[in-house]
Amino acid sequence: MISSKFFLAVVLASAAVCPALAESGRAAFYSGGRTASGEITGPNGLTAAHQTLPFGTMVLVTNHRNGKTVVVRIVDRGPYGRGRIIDLSRAAARELDMISAGTAMVSIERQ
Repeated sequence: MISSKFFLAVVLASAAVCPALAESGRAAFYSGGRTASGEITGPNGLTAAHQTLPFGTMVLVTNHRNGKTVVVRIVDRGPYGRGRIIDLSRAAARELDMISAGTAMVSIERQ
């Protein structure tokens, strides 16, 4: 039988080495341009910037206010400062119905 202390240690160690698959926070949007991945994006692609997720990662973004969702591809680094967790392309922001507000509280989940 596995001791409860050992089991807890394994669970905590696993959580420490596995990146979070979901996070919540504020999102904003941008128009596009040259990205850290070298890709040039425009306002119509479903792309995003995140500080740590690998380029090419697909992420489900959910707007907390209205429940709308969109899947975006990470192509850039950022956002930097102002408490945001993700910057979305204008097309992704349109799908989430956050254009008029400029920012939104969202959840992101790695796909």
